[in-house]
Amino acid sequence: MCEKKVPVLNFMTKNRDTRFLKSYTLNYTNTEGNEKLYEMVSNFDYEKPEEIGQKASGVVIVGFCGEKLLLLREFRMGVNQFIYNMPAGHLEEGESIEECAGRELREETGLYIKKICKILPPAYAAPDLSDSSAWVVIAEVEGEFNPQTEADEYIRPLLADRKQLEKLLETEKFSGRAQLMAYFFSRLEKNVFNSI
Repeated sequence: MCEKKVPVLNFMTKNRDTRFLKSYTLNYTNTEGNEKLYEMVSNFDYEKPEEIGQKASGVVIVGFCGEKLLLLREFRMGVNQFIYNMPAGHLEEGESIEECAGRELREETGLYIKKICKILPPAYAAPDLSDSSAWVVIAEVEGEFNPQTEADEYIRPLLADRKQLEKLLETEKFSGRAQLMAYFFSRLEKNVFNSI
């Protein structure tokens, strides 16, 4: 069996530049040696193709309190509906991963980080469309709900136990990362995050 050639990125062109997203057309030579144009978005300004996918832009918080998982029910304009998601957001200039996680958690829920259990390396959110990636912060959270969101955000936090998660998984829409966390959390006999 003949092994396929890996696609080669020849050059890129920036199409659009907004505050949060930049749109690029990538010119590739595909596995058969033909030209392929591919569109993607990024949070970053790039000068050369080698820079694509090399930087993370934010954090995702996998929060738990006792035997409950933190979820956000939020209206997402990109899909024009409510979905369940995890708290997340962009790093600000000079901000550490831990500082960003604490700030985003407070803004979106009013809760505080009690203890960071683990910070996983950046993971891509939608690699077929974007090089957007974020550190995954697994943390024990505490406090009272009091979201401080912007006008463009509609967020309702929820601490869901296993039974609630099972029901939500059958009836509601989720982001991929939140759906996977809710599924695995709902099947645990006890909270394994405490042992991380």
